[in-house]
This record gives sequence, C-alpha cells and structure tokens, in this order.
Amino acid sequence: MGGVFKAYDIRGVYPSELDEKLAYAVGFHFRAILDAEDLARGERVVVSHDMRASSPSMADAVCDGLRAAGLSVIHIGLATTPMNYFAIGHLETSGGIQVTASHNPAKYSGLKMSRRDAIPVSSDSGIGTLETLVRDRPVTPTPPRAPIEHREIATAYREHVLRFVGVREPRLKVAVDVANGMATLYRGLLEELNLDLIPLFFGLDGSFPNHEANPLKPENLRDLQNAVRQHACAVGIAFDGDADRAILVDDRSGIVGADMVTALLARPMLERFPGAPIVYDIRSSWATREEILAAGGTPVRERVGHSFMKATMRRIGSPFGGELAGHFYYRENYFADSALITAIEVLNVLRRTGKPLADLLAPLRRYARTGEVNFHVEDKASMIRRLAEVFHDGATDYLDGITVEYTDWWFNVRPSNTEPLLRLVLEARTPELLERARDRLLAILGRPDGEEPTK
Repeated sequence: MGGVFKAYDIRGVYPSELDEKLAYAVGFHFRAILDAEDLARGERVVVSHDMRASSPSMADAVCDGLRAAGLSVIHIGLATTPMNYFAIGHLETSGGIQVTASHNPAKYSGLKMSRRDAIPVSSDSGIGTLETLVRDRPVTPTPPRAPIEHREIATAYREHVLRFVGVREPRLKVAVDVANGMATLYRGLLEELNLDLIPLFFGLDGSFPNHEANPLKPENLRDLQNAVRQHACAVGIAFDGDADRAILVDDRSGIVGADMVTALLARPMLERFPGAPIVYDIRSSWATREEILAAGGTPVRERVGHSFMKATMRRIGSPFGGELAGHFYYRENYFADSALITAIEVLNVLRRTGKPLADLLAPLRRYARTGEVNFHVEDKASMIRRLAEVFHDGATDYLDGITVEYTDWWFNVRPSNTEPLLRLVLEARTPELLERARDRLLAILGRPDGEEPTK
C-alpha cells in the first residue's frame, strides 16, 4: 500500500500497488470521511472512470465498497474528471469518486475523491484518514446494502458548459490535442463552438500511443505547435489525460504559461464581477497580480494545490482562480476546475477583441522568468532556513516554502510533498537581472536535478 496515498489523490501502478481490493476498501471506508452536511445530501456518491483498461473494474470495486457501507451509487460511466465534479454539484450528492490516473502512463490507476459540491478530499481532509482505515481495518467483500443507479450526465454537462459561451463569431480555426485522453468526449461539444477544428489524437486509448497526456512537458506540445503553424490557427489547446487541465499554444506557436492565461482572463472576469477577488498561485508572474489590480480586482495569492485554491475561493467568494499547472477554477462551476470552460473563455476573449492571442499576451510577458526548476535536497527545511539568512534583506513570507521579493526580482522555493526536492521559480525585470539572481541561488541550491555537471 505504501506510497499510493498522495496529497490530492490515491495513485499507483496497477495492479502491483493499487488494485480492485484496495479500491473496494477505499469505497467502503469513504463514508467515514463524509460529515453530517455531506450525508444530508441523501447518502449518494457519484462514480465515474477514465479510458484506461483497468478503470472499469476499478470503478466496479469502488461501487461495491460504497454500497457495502450503505452509500447509494450514481454511476455515470465514462467521464472526464470535470464531469464528475459537475455531477456531484448538479445532482446534489454527498460526494464523488473518479477512477483516473490523470496524465500518468498507462500502467497507473488512481482515485480522485470529492465531498459535496465537489469539495476536494486531500491529505489533510480525508486521504490521511482513509489511509489509516484501509491499513488498520481490513474489509472483506459483503453484499451491498444500498442501490446503484446508472445515469447519463453528458447532456446536462453540455448545457452547463455552453452557458459560458459569450460570443460565437467570428469562426476561428483551433487545433486541439487530447492525447487520446478523456477530452475525446468533448469532440461534439467543440464542434458546437463555431470552430474550424484541427483535431489531434482524438480517440480513447489508455496506452497513449502518440504521446504522454501531460501538457506541462514541452515535448508533448510539439505536435500541437506544428499544427498551429501548419494550419495558421488562432490558438492551440492541449488537454491532459482526465481533461481537468489545459495548456495553450498561441497563434505564433509559442507555449503560453498558465499564469498568463490567468492574467488574460482576469479582465473579462472582473467586467462581469467588478471588484471581485481573483485567486492565483504563488508561482505566478508579477504580471498576474498587476493585471488583476489594473482591472479593479483584488489579487489573492494562494499555496500551490487545488485543495488550497478551491478552499480560499469558497471562503472569499472568488469567481475565478488560476494555477500554474493549468488548473483554472470557476465559482459558477462549483469552484471546480474545468479545462473546457477555460478554452471557451479564451475563445470569448479572442472574438471580443479581434486580436491575435500572441498580441494580447505580449504586454503580459513583460518579465524574464524561469520555469519551475527542481533541486535534489535531503534536508529541505535547513535549506529554506539558509535561503532566509542569505536573502534576509528582501520582503519574505512563508505561505508556501519561502518567497523573497525585491524591487526588481523575486523567487519562491517550496518543498515537494513526496520527494527530496525543492522547486524554484524566479522572475526579474530583465534577462540580465534574472541571470545574476539565478547564479546567486544556484550557489546555494547547487545544480538543478538531472542537470549534468559542466566538464
């Protein structure tokens, strides 16, 4: 069992680390992490699964465990993770479980869990409890004590998503790479958006024969970039395996950082919700904060991770939030992430402005920055203290790891939850300042993980 209970889900190699027996046990003990308000929703749980070969049997095991514990099941079958979130809110259930390993390779399986209104179950809000229960209270299969209902959710989800469409003209040419993942299910919906669609790797295939379904890796965006160039597309959209994340490619085939998308969408969001707070993750560019302020909103920094982002958005009533990993959250979507809604919102901007995406982004790309760079560090806490000592003259906070800000550059270093790694993001006003700051940080952190020493 060791290692499959992660910060935000349960995930491991199938069947050596995660199998139907463990899925049954998680389903059985799921009731224990639901509170009275969850259970007041009728003691019903939505279950769905992705396209991996192992997923149908894993979903059946989850259903059996839930029903043995007295929870009714609404099985919506093959669905994206955002469809699972929507079903939980739309059907007003106690929670939901999606069987998916997201962007991981074919040999993996996983479980993403939510409570009422798609409130995420994470390490500090249920996954730790589940791990203890599964370990200490083994279960054997027993007859179900509650019913199961099979229900179609795609029609209601289509109606929900199309409410976000603001402008349908002009017709746009758009390349979409779904990497043989669950966004394949969106083909018909995309064709309703008045697009000349350039489809890449549609067709469900859990072996991911064309490329890994992880759009954060630049090598997985090459086909999309080529399609944008070849077909002169207005934008390229890459979905991950379970379709909860999206990364964009602009009309000049440049990869668009997710923080730039947050900055781009902040203005139209604030036109609809004047003065509202917009939540962005701590790694985002200065430009994100500045654009929110310029549009009359209140920028709110938050820790990395969807459970933190969603909790803060709920608490302050934020209509929109964005995370550097390609998650974008909407109050009108039960505060859950939706890559498809994000694609629609970007199309709205392109149609309203009539400007190329690269031109819209050019003023936002005003700072020099690194990507997220990993460093192998065994004693992470000691290294963070060392950084605080060296950069004591900057404005420092510890919201997530350590962030130090100067007038012309800033950095964040945060620890990995599961590995001996520290992750660095660095931004400066000029490339020259960025290089100097990077050299200072590398003198303390050492070589980036995986980088060969200079010969």
